[in-house]
Amino acid sequence: MKVCIAEKPSVAKDIAAVLGANQRRDGYYEGNGYQVTWTFGHFCTLKEPHDYTERWKSWRLEDLPMIPSSFGIKLIDNAGALKQFGVIENLVQHSEEVINCGDAGQEGELIQRWVLLKAKCAVPIKRLWISSLTEHAIKEGFDKLKESAQYDNLYAAGSARAIGDWLLGMNATRLFTKKFGQGKVVLSIGRVQTPTLALIVARQKEINAFVPEEYWELKTIYRETEFTANIDRIKNAEKANKGLAYLQEHPFVITSFEKKEAKEGNPKLFDLTSLQVEANKKYGYSAEDTLKHIQNLYEKKFVTYPRVDTTYLSEDLHPKIEGIMRDLTYYSQYTASILENPIPKLKAVFDDKKVTDHHAIIPTGVLPVHVSQDEKRIYDMIVRRFLAAFYPECKVSNTTVLGMVGQVEFKATGKQILDPGWRIIYANDASAKKEAADEEKVMPNFEVGETGPHEPWVHQGKTTPPKPYTEATLLRAMETAGRQVEDEEMRELLKDNGIGRPSTRANIIETLFKRNYIEKKKKNLFATQTGMDLIDTISNELLKSAELTGTWERKLRLIEKGEYSMETFKQELIQMVVDLTREVKMNTGRMISIAEEKVEVKEEKVKKEAKPREPKEEISIETLTCPKCKEHLLKKGRTAYGCANFQACGFKIPFEFLGKKLNDKNVYDLLSKGKTAKLKGLMIPGNPEPVNAKLVMNGDFNFEVE
Repeated sequence: MKVCIAEKPSVAKDIAAVLGANQRRDGYYEGNGYQVTWTFGHFCTLKEPHDYTERWKSWRLEDLPMIPSSFGIKLIDNAGALKQFGVIENLVQHSEEVINCGDAGQEGELIQRWVLLKAKCAVPIKRLWISSLTEHAIKEGFDKLKESAQYDNLYAAGSARAIGDWLLGMNATRLFTKKFGQGKVVLSIGRVQTPTLALIVARQKEINAFVPEEYWELKTIYRETEFTANIDRIKNAEKANKGLAYLQEHPFVITSFEKKEAKEGNPKLFDLTSLQVEANKKYGYSAEDTLKHIQNLYEKKFVTYPRVDTTYLSEDLHPKIEGIMRDLTYYSQYTASILENPIPKLKAVFDDKKVTDHHAIIPTGVLPVHVSQDEKRIYDMIVRRFLAAFYPECKVSNTTVLGMVGQVEFKATGKQILDPGWRIIYANDASAKKEAADEEKVMPNFEVGETGPHEPWVHQGKTTPPKPYTEATLLRAMETAGRQVEDEEMRELLKDNGIGRPSTRANIIETLFKRNYIEKKKKNLFATQTGMDLIDTISNELLKSAELTGTWERKLRLIEKGEYSMETFKQELIQMVVDLTREVKMNTGRMISIAEEKVEVKEEKVKKEAKPREPKEEISIETLTCPKCKEHLLKKGRTAYGCANFQACGFKIPFEFLGKKLNDKNVYDLLSKGKTAKLKGLMIPGNPEPVNAKLVMNGDFNFEVE
């Protein structure tokens, strides 16, 4: 019997129908040589700290960092999940082959692999890898089942991500809570969450610190066209008025008139982030709401797999596009002109080099029924974007006019849409019509050398602060690791270094809301005082840096491609946690009470009246790693510190050496510097008298005296 495991009951039902497994059992379908069962998403999770040792149940600074020698998984504590897992485990144990039918992405791979690992699966595993849930796609997928091993790197990347998030989240949250939270609030720290919050806080600080400045500009009207002086903004009214008087004494002369035809490229197909951005701009939907709507549409077979980060289609899809177009009968007024000719294989749409596991989001051709108003809107956005990709480019005429008034140069620009091309798709869209109207500014024809009277005046304005983030602009900032990038091609290049993944960014934003670190006013996002205080408390730039977090994301993508080691990534995160722990433990800065007014007059007085004692350095041996194999250190019984991987590695440092008890500082120096300070009273074999000497670790990781 072949056992198929889907990620949701609804998907299992669709797969069972295609396979002919029509008999409903308790927790699965059966028939035609198949048993089709399901999970409810995450059945397994990484073990919690207290699952490794009772000591980690309590939040204590001295127990940090918590670094398990190996990471384990456990079933979630949910009665329904436990019952369904029992069904899966039983089916797997009696199967001849398992077919992993989880969502075809990193998270889906991780969910299924952990379940199979927990179920002790010992039979061959195949992978169903499809981009839509239509009957045709499922049949085609089962005809072309993949070997599970093809996705080992994807699983490794998912595991590395989960372990990295555990290491930093568990340790840093406890670390900052115990050091700075004063027991009043949990300070949640995350690998992606914290740099995202830092972006919002940094923008808010810019807004809060902004001081508006008045400025003046010289403008004039010539032949019903507004021109602006091509000079720096004027900083005082007196100078502006002198300029105005000068302009009133001279006629306007046209010095240049240039009209150029250009093409506006078609909008790119949607990936998840660009869909969330557009839905937020157009309808005010949160990223999480958009993800929910598009996921529903995918499971109802109306659109392709949504959790993607590419705006391109694979080249083998080209022959299928015409059929999808013909099936979109609701949009026949737009598809008719496309279908008059063969569908072009445009490089801006089809590019295998820009597609990895999945292509951009497009309709399947199955017409939607029984959808909510919100789902209908999202579907319509996807279809129109799909159709726009195959329409002619929009042709425009851009006009630049230069003129002189005495010695002052003036400039005006205009734009005229000559052929709307793909814009026709959005002709009935109110917001798109307004945008086009705002862009279009038709100008009269001018002749170089013509001159005449004009109407100059002074425009007075004020500088404006940076705009607060909306979910749309925050998603773009996360996608490009905080860089302001408008160009679509450049954004595509930066995606490998973005903060988080398309499928996780919505959840990160929601987490910031739940933690009360940010709030929404209309469409704008603002950091709360709690969020501001938390970021101010964190002195370690690694935790807050969008670009550095982006490099971690890039390494995770390289793990997916088999170009970077999961173990290396894990060790880098361990080292960061170790360094961070030591840095924060030794931090002598003021305690900050989050979300409370910080009045610390008493402390300031103490500082003035008496010089404080030098803080005693806190040494934690377990923040260090084995010099031989780079695993972390543990107390090995009552006699020594040893490598967590001692049985394979064998490295240890005894508590007592040559008759001298070694304190934490001695051990720390040995490991971090390779030798101790001079120790008194060492009993060296052959020497009748104790000697004073340094202990040194040699190249064989043994100890000598110096």
